[in-house]
Amino acid sequence: MNSNWQNFLTSRGAHFVGEHAIDFGDAKAELEAAASATVLSALTQFSLIRATGEDAASFLHNLLTNDVQHLGRNRAERCGFCSPKGRLLADFLLWREDNDYLLQLSADIQPAMLKKLGMYVLRSKVKLSDAGNDVALLGLSGSEAPAALKAAGIDAPAAPFDVTHFADGAVIRLDAHRFQLAVRAEAAAGIWERLSALAKPVGVPSWRWLEIAAGIPHITASIQEEFVPQMANLELIGGVSFTKGCYPGQEVVARTKYLGKVKRRTYRGHLLTDCPPAGADLFSPDLADQSCGKVIDSAPAPSGGCEVLASMLMSSAETGEVRVGSADGPRLTFLALPYALE
Repeated sequence: MNSNWQNFLTSRGAHFVGEHAIDFGDAKAELEAAASATVLSALTQFSLIRATGEDAASFLHNLLTNDVQHLGRNRAERCGFCSPKGRLLADFLLWREDNDYLLQLSADIQPAMLKKLGMYVLRSKVKLSDAGNDVALLGLSGSEAPAALKAAGIDAPAAPFDVTHFADGAVIRLDAHRFQLAVRAEAAAGIWERLSALAKPVGVPSWRWLEIAAGIPHITASIQEEFVPQMANLELIGGVSFTKGCYPGQEVVARTKYLGKVKRRTYRGHLLTDCPPAGADLFSPDLADQSCGKVIDSAPAPSGGCEVLASMLMSSAETGEVRVGSADGPRLTFLALPYALE
């Protein structure tokens, strides 16, 4: 993370734990604002890998679960990187910066994934580098988000995954009310000041709750190699192409779709407890003491308690009696996702 950017956020009231901006002084009020107002977040939970070179598109196309070859300059996409067994090692938000490609992923796995992807370079004319110090990531959410962008001199993209480029970076529309900006680190403070005139600054937990409400899973170190893409709903959020060529784990992913049946899906739920860690086991009566799934992510909920994304057997979800941590642990109350579980 860029030290000048961190120092600026601190000067604006951010409280850091490690490199994560946890809150701006009132975590509860920030969560409530995330649910009902327009908010601005420094997305310090993510980092970036840059792919440069004439083979960058083909290199990434041959490794990731989505179609990179046909990704236009003004579009972004979600995708995954799998082990040969089809298990997710990382998820990415991917977009272009001129002829380069930027891959956004969880910050805790970025160094390992940069090294892992680098093992596939061989004779390809592509260079992979750490872009986390050069680019600052901002999240903007709420009904007044387009107005905040306009006030900052930035055109809002029209449709989800459209990208608008401007002098200091790019803005991606994530959904109806959420946007993400990737800006030059030197310009981030000025853009933050303009956006925060119409949006309340909030910490990482507030944005994580917004991601959970949107049903967006993120792979972190504790859950790598736990899920094939369908178990994390990756294809339901546009992260898998079933018409492109091979990539690591492609046979397993395709077989799950065409020859088998998806038995596990990711669900959203609420707990009347503190948040469990990613990777916490789930239990249901249909499997006795055997785990039926795992927590992918969790965040404090504006209404109190905690919301989670959890991948589990569909048969266990149907019982309505899924518990977290143990067979007699806190009971998960299921909540709606903004997309259908096909």
